[in-house]
Amino acid sequence: MNGVGEEQSLPCVIVNIDADVGQVKWKGKDLFDLVCRTLGLRETWFFGLQYMIKDTMAWLKMDKKVLDHDVPKEEPVTFHFLAKFYPENAEEELVQEITQHLFFLQVKKQILDEKIFCPPEASVLLASYAVQAKYGDYDPSVHKRGFLAQEELLPKRVINLYQMTPEMWEERITAWYGQHRGRARDEAEMEYLKIAQDLEMYGVNYFAIRNKKGTELLLGVDALGLHIYDLENKLTPKISFPWNEIRNVSYSDKEFTIKPLDKKIDVFKFNSSKLRVNKLILQLCIGNHDLFMRRRKADSLEVQQMKAQAREEKARKQMERQRLAREKQMREEAERTRDELERRLLQLKDEATMANEALMRSEETADLLAEKAQITEEEAKLLAQKAAEAEQEMQRIKATAIRTEEEKRLMEQKVLEAEMLALKMAEESERRAKEADQLKQDLQEARDSERRAKQKLLEITSKSSYTVCTRQRDGSGSKIISVLKAQKKLDNQGEYKGKGTAKDQNTPQVTLVGF
Repeated sequence: MNGVGEEQSLPCVIVNIDADVGQVKWKGKDLFDLVCRTLGLRETWFFGLQYMIKDTMAWLKMDKKVLDHDVPKEEPVTFHFLAKFYPENAEEELVQEITQHLFFLQVKKQILDEKIFCPPEASVLLASYAVQAKYGDYDPSVHKRGFLAQEELLPKRVINLYQMTPEMWEERITAWYGQHRGRARDEAEMEYLKIAQDLEMYGVNYFAIRNKKGTELLLGVDALGLHIYDLENKLTPKISFPWNEIRNVSYSDKEFTIKPLDKKIDVFKFNSSKLRVNKLILQLCIGNHDLFMRRRKADSLEVQQMKAQAREEKARKQMERQRLAREKQMREEAERTRDELERRLLQLKDEATMANEALMRSEETADLLAEKAQITEEEAKLLAQKAAEAEQEMQRIKATAIRTEEEKRLMEQKVLEAEMLALKMAEESERRAKEADQLKQDLQEARDSERRAKQKLLEITSKSSYTVCTRQRDGSGSKIISVLKAQKKLDNQGEYKGKGTAKDQNTPQVTLVGF
C-alpha cells in the first residue's frame, strides 16, 4: 500500500489476500479502516475505496467482504482511496488538515483533467494557490524565472485558448503567487477549495440517462440534490431536485424513479445503461442525503471533539508559526547585523591601512617639509625687503601722481577755456559769414539797380537832349537849375547815384524830365 503523494488517490494493492492475518475474511470496512488509520484520517464519511469493473466505476461496500465484490480474482486489484462525497462548505466541514489536503489533491486533479470546468481567470488564481501550498512564500532570489516550467498547473483547454508562451503564463501565475505571502500550506489549500467549490461542476457525479421519450440526458448527483442536464451542457441544470424536496428514490432493473415530496409534482423516471449504474446512483443518493441531513443537525460528540482538537491544533500551529516567524525575523536581523558589522570591520581595516600608509608618507615627507619651511622663511625675508622697497616706490609714485593730478586739472581747465574760445570764434565767424553774405546780396542788388538805371538812361539819351532840372528844397519852396546834357555827365562820372542818404539831407534831388 503506497503512501499519499501528489496524486489524488491512494492505490491499495492487494498482493496476496489469503496470506496471513486472515485477510481472506476482511470486509470492505476492514480495508478502509486500515487505510484511514495509516493516514491518521478521522473524517472517514467523505471517502471510499474505488475500483473499476469493465470500464464502470464502483465503490467498495463497507459491509461486504472484499472477495465478494465483482473484482478480478486471479490478479492483484488496485483500489483508489478517493473522496466519495463532497462538503457543501469546505471551510466549515473539513476539520482535519489531512482531510483538507486529500480534497485539495483530488479537486486539483479533476480541474487539470477538465472533469471540473474552470474559467481561465479562476484557473490562474487556483494555480497561484497551488504554488503557494507547494513552495511557500515567494522569494525572487530563490524562485527565479522558469521555476514552474515542469509544473502542471493549468488545464490544457485554458492553455490552448490563448496564444501565450509558458513564460507568459508563469509570469501571470507568479504575479498572483507573490500576493499570498504569509499563508501556510493548509491555508493556501483551503483558499483553493473555497474558490473551487463555487464552480458549477464541483462535486457532481454525472451519469448518462434517457427519459421516457428516449432523449439522452445527464443525471448529476451532488451534496445538494439531483440535477437533470442537457447532454451538451454540464454547467446549468434543466431541473433540480434538492434533497429536502425528495421523498424517495428507487430503481427497478434499469429504470430509476425520483418521487418529489410535493405530490403535485410529477414523478420523474429515467433509464440508465446498466443495472450496475443504477446501484451506484442509489448508493451516492443515500450517502449524499445522509450527509445533507447530518449537516442540518447538531454536531455529534465525535465531531465536536474533532473540531475542538482541530481548533487547539490550529491555535498551536498558529503560535508555532508566529514563534518561527519571530525567530526567522530575529535571525534575519542578526544576520543583517552580522553583515553590517563585517562590512564595518572591513571598512575600519581599510581605513586603518590607509591611515598607516598616510603616516608613512608623512614621515617620509617630514624632512622635505622642514627644508621647504627654511626656504620659505628665507623667501619670506626677501619678500619683506622687496615689500619695503615697493612701499617706498609707491610713496614716490603717489607724490608724482599728486603733481600729475594738479597739472591735469590745469590742462583740463585750459582745454575747457580753449574750447569755449573756439566756440565763440566759431559763432563770430558764422555771424561774420552771414554779414558778408548779406553784403554780397546788397551789393548784387545795387549792381542790378545800377545796370537797370544805365539801361534806362541809354534809352532816354537816344531820343533827344534832356534838360536836367534841379530842385533844391528850402523852407519856402524850390528853384530849377539847368544842367548840361545828362548823358555826357554820366559818361564822365562813370556811375550814377540815386537817392541821397540820410546823412546828406541838403544834397539836391535830381529829377530827369523828358522834353
